[in-house]
Parts: sequence; structure tokens; C-alpha cells
Amino acid sequence: MTRVVLTGAGCITPIGNDVASFEQSLFQARSGIVDIDDVAPGELRFSRVARVRDFVASEWLNSAQMQIAERTAQFALASAHQALRSSRLLEHHRGEDIAVVFGCSTGGRTAEEPETAKLYTKGGRVHPLTVPRTMASAGTSLVCMQHGLSGPAYTVSTACASATHAVGQAFHMVRSGMVQAAITGGHEAPLTYGFLKSWDSLRVVSPTQCKPFAKDRDGMTLGEGAAVFTLESMESASERGAHILCEVAGFGMSCDASHITQPNADGQTAAMNRALRDAQVATGDVAYVNAHGTGTEANDRVEAEALRRVFGECAVQPRVSSTKSLHGHAMGASGALEFLATALALQHGTAPSSVVAEHPDPTLGLAGLLRSNEPLKGDIAMSNSFAFGGLNAVLVLKRYQPGSEFRC
Repeated sequence: MTRVVLTGAGCITPIGNDVASFEQSLFQARSGIVDIDDVAPGELRFSRVARVRDFVASEWLNSAQMQIAERTAQFALASAHQALRSSRLLEHHRGEDIAVVFGCSTGGRTAEEPETAKLYTKGGRVHPLTVPRTMASAGTSLVCMQHGLSGPAYTVSTACASATHAVGQAFHMVRSGMVQAAITGGHEAPLTYGFLKSWDSLRVVSPTQCKPFAKDRDGMTLGEGAAVFTLESMESASERGAHILCEVAGFGMSCDASHITQPNADGQTAAMNRALRDAQVATGDVAYVNAHGTGTEANDRVEAEALRRVFGECAVQPRVSSTKSLHGHAMGASGALEFLATALALQHGTAPSSVVAEHPDPTLGLAGLLRSNEPLKGDIAMSNSFAFGGLNAVLVLKRYQPGSEFRC
């Protein structure tokens, strides 16, 4: 079976607009959660979001792209440019042999909402580029156009699991030999007035900041951002002397088939077990789990139950944390940000903590929950994404060790 490795990465996130700054914030527990400054005080039950700062689109896009690319697609273009530059993938693979698979669940809200508001309040003509600017698949198309990528290309929309589904699909495409390489990840920029008000109505957003798995957790923190990766076979990467960040070892999916918003431990357990089987990895070998960990009462409780089911018999429990406490919940892109965090954890041999879990919930039974960074005692890690609608996706990663390409 073809082994698949990660050879390049790029990101635009609330904790850094490139991999180096993201990495620094991740291991220094530097949060990107900030006060909301564009909604009048008192209009929302919450006051903070995880927002991308200091992003200048014109530094990454040409004038034609600036006309067509809404904020979420801008994030995709900038992140893909970073990933391709760091991997030098296009110097070694033809565009027709590369797949592009992105996750995006909300589309171009910053283009759609103002035009809709104008239409209903003032009437008149809607901007002629509104449709292409609001398409969730615009990021995929624009990246393909910019780099001449004519292989399989599509966008996955499975709510909060979109990016993880996208990376998993790209991984399987490379592993099966359907394509020689893939560019994959997720992008999202949903922090509009209408989006914030809609989530406010659900009453699952923290008034201050998400505290995953904490005793006093009171909700999630909404976010935005993007992370993009280049995947290729280990053989290809080794032959061209590419820098390998880690190996992608397995992918698992499931559907709860039970409720549109409430999670279910059966489905989450199934997805984790399928990912482990796909990776041919024993539960006791998993050293770290980057949990979905939204900070809501129900999500954390159910995910903790699923983790106990999968790892409960292990002599040594894997370390567990949710990096959403730093970069927020970026909807369809959240799995991409967490995949990046998990890859960096393996590369550096350090598991990043759940920053605000100062008082973990003892009823959850998570023996491995991190309150500070810890050295990883193992080479296998897992990244979980569990979405509304019961759509679950899990990736298993393996630390890359030079010379391992010659061993099965």
C-alpha cells in the first residue's frame, strides 16, 4: 500500500498567518480570541470571537483575484500559496496529476449578506459577481486556476467536519494511486452579523471564551481561518528530497444517524475505530488526540464518553487536548487547523495543552487531559472532527522518522 506524507503547509489563522507563527502561538498558548468590535454591545449574548488579524489580501492576490475572491477564498489562496512554496510540489508534479480537495461549509458570507441586506432594504441591482463570490467551492476553483491544476477538484461541505473529510478524501486518492499528489485542507470566513446572530439564537456560544473539557465550560467560541497542505506518496517525497512533516496513516468516517444537533457517542466511537483500522494502528499506540472539544456541555461530555470507549482499556491513556481554546471553532476549516496542530505536535514531540482547562471536569473521566504542554511518548496521533448532523471524521497521523520509507 502506498504510504502518504505531508510535505507542505500554509495557514491564515487567528493565531498566526503562516506556519511558523501558528506553531509559536500553539506551543506558547497564545490565544487568538479577541473582543467583538463590529457589533453593538448588548446585541449578542457573547462578546468574543477568534478573528484573523493583520491579513492583507493584496499581498497574496492579484487585482483580478481581488475582484472575485471573497474573504474565505482569499484565505484559501494565501494558504495554498504558502503550502506550494514550502513543498515545491509543482516543480515535480504536473497539474493534471494533482487533486485539490478543500472543506468549506458556509461559503462567502461577507459577499452574500451585504447584497441580501441591500436587496431587501433598498432594492435595486445586486452586484454581478455575488454568485461566484458566495460559492463554497470558489476557493477550490481559484486555487486550481492560479496554479494550473487540472486534476480532480471539489469542495466538501459537512459542517464542522468539512476539512477533515477533505483531507481524508485527498489522502485516500493519493494512497490508491488515483492521483500522484493532492492539495487539501479547509477555509472559512463566516464572522458576519447574520452568522453571529444565528449562532446566538442557538445559545451554545460562550459569553467569554470556550473552555474545552473544563468543569465551568459554557460554550464554544466562533472563529475563522484556513490551513492547506500538500500530500504525496512517501516514495515521491523521498526521491525528490522533500521535507516530510509527518505521515498520514489512516482515515475513518461515520454518521450518528440520530439527531441534527446533538452528538452521539456510538457514531464518534465508530469513526475513531475505523480510522485506527485504516491506519493498522492499535489503540495503545496512540500518544495524543486533538479532540473536537468545542467547550459545550453536550459535545465535550459525549466525546469524552467516546474516547473512554476507544481507549479505556489502554494501560497508558493518550494525552488529550482541544486547540479550539486558542484558535476558536473555525467551522468547516476547524479540522484543517487541528490537523496542522496535530502534525506539529508529532514533529516536535510535544502535545499542546487545552489552555483554559485549569479546572477539568472530573465527571468526564479523561485521565490524559492536558493542562500544560507535555512531551509525547509515542509516534501516533489522532485528530477528531464531529459535526452537526452527526457527520464524523477522524484522521490518524504518524511521526516521520528518516529511513522509515524503506520499511513497511
